[in-house]
Amino acid sequence: MSYFDAASAAPLHPVARQALMASLDEGWADPARLYREGRRARLLLDAAREAAAEAVGCRADELVFTPSGTRAVHSGIAGALAGRRRVGRHLIVSAVEHSSALHAAEVHQADGGSVTEVAVERTGAVNPSVYAEALRPDTALACLQSANHEVGTVQPVAEVAEACRAAGVPLLVDAAQSLGWGPVGGDWSLLAASAHKWGGPAGVGLLVVRKGVRFAPQGPRDEREMGRAAGFENLPAIVAAAASLRAVRAEAAEEAVRLRELTERIRARVPRLVPDVEVVGDPERRLPGVVTFSCLYVDGETLLHELDRADFSVSSGSSCTSSTLTPSHVLRAMGVLSEGNIRVSLPPGTRQEDVERFLAVLPEVVAGVREKLGAPVSAGDVLAQERDEALVVDALGRRCPIPVIELAKVIGDVPVGGTVRVLSDDEAARLDIPAWCEMRGQEYVGEEPADRGAAYVVRRVS
Repeated sequence: MSYFDAASAAPLHPVARQALMASLDEGWADPARLYREGRRARLLLDAAREAAAEAVGCRADELVFTPSGTRAVHSGIAGALAGRRRVGRHLIVSAVEHSSALHAAEVHQADGGSVTEVAVERTGAVNPSVYAEALRPDTALACLQSANHEVGTVQPVAEVAEACRAAGVPLLVDAAQSLGWGPVGGDWSLLAASAHKWGGPAGVGLLVVRKGVRFAPQGPRDEREMGRAAGFENLPAIVAAAASLRAVRAEAAEEAVRLRELTERIRARVPRLVPDVEVVGDPERRLPGVVTFSCLYVDGETLLHELDRADFSVSSGSSCTSSTLTPSHVLRAMGVLSEGNIRVSLPPGTRQEDVERFLAVLPEVVAGVREKLGAPVSAGDVLAQERDEALVVDALGRRCPIPVIELAKVIGDVPVGGTVRVLSDDEAARLDIPAWCEMRGQEYVGEEPADRGAAYVVRRVS
């Protein structure tokens, strides 16, 4: 089985496994106690904190361990907003933040605060000048991930941090995806991360609050972790997390070069091997092991199952893989296809032959899924027929990619200049039909109201 979903959870690093097993024997006691076993546990905890702080690039007394990366984000946002409540209640996030940050923003807004969501470019990155324009006198906190979890795009953190510093606004960076590859640059104020993203055990997060940042921890407090993360520390997991972070950092430079070559191979060859594919995300400013592409006329869930049958574990931002059946907020913000989306995220140590086997299997798998859905083999197979000036495609009650497939089948049935109205009540169609038009060189006229759902109007250009 080839595991290509390291952006969700990296395999446990051998150093993490060794440290975990060793600390189970040495670090089981309460590090707050003064007897021998407690002192031994405290030494392990302090050493782990020092190692993690060195990797982050902060002071040890600025870093606390949390039960998860999500908890670190939630605690960081809540504490910073509360600490600066006299300044105002305005929060800034990017449109492609991890759901943990967006959920925290929703809670803040429901509690009477205001939120600005900064749009991103088609690559998935924010424009630093656009982000800076969102800063206001009442802005209490700004948030920006260091790299996107779905498409791998690296964000301009240093430039945004400079703008925030000039405005006197603290910047919280979600570094979950990038911290294993190197420290986050720029003059940021708070940072959150998650150990299972770099090969540490699940259930360990980091929260860094720089000295001088106004911060008021929320919820019941106790004496542990400087009052910022209540509860008994999972010391064996913390030790393993810190040890593995140091280990992956030592290997990062060499491994990054190797993984970039493998992902560049996927980026270049997938569009040649599979018709009607768009590779998404920034081609240059991206994480070493992540490549994401979207396939027209493909049901993402079915595609994942078929790749799993072929012994490949990959993930998707497609709407059909979500329990809410709504399009990925990241893909929607970028304006790319939400269906048929595949994220390949290679863990360190991935073999070249596994990537080559993936490239050999993928075309047949995609073709098989498209055939089951009745999709056109390629856009060039649709013959133009000079018939009606306009057609209506009724795709009500049918989820994407079916509305897009039906559109592709009939676009050739109208003359150049004619239109097709696609009726759909699937939210994904609002994103996928314009994206299809851009990929296929057709004109997206716009959305019109309908008795049910909406009518998406497309004009045939070629």
